[in-house]
Amino acid sequence: MSAEANTKQQAAAEKPYLVVFYGTECPHCIEMEPLLARLKAETGLDYEHLEVWHSAKNDQTRQGLDKSSTCGGVPFFYNRKSCQTLCGTVSYERLKQWALNRLPEACEI
Repeated sequence: MSAEANTKQQAAAEKPYLVVFYGTECPHCIEMEPLLARLKAETGLDYEHLEVWHSAKNDQTRQGLDKSSTCGGVPFFYNRKSCQTLCGTVSYERLKQWALNRLPEACEI
């Protein structure tokens, strides 16, 4: 394996497994920020923020992960480990269950 390929694999492995898709001006996304900060403080889990309203590439990624198209917008949360998603404003308890892979429903990879 080339050094470049190895570096790319390491970078992918180091990415947080939690992904938060948001819009800069989205009021629901702004409402979720304190809950995300609390989640990080309490669990130590990090997440990747991807802005979609000003990035067609990030929005295309979001659309690909929202396979059932049940969300269609932001905030949209994706867990790379469990393949579980959340859509919109959710309670802290639900957000935490999702982050810790404790939601009962999971999609197939």
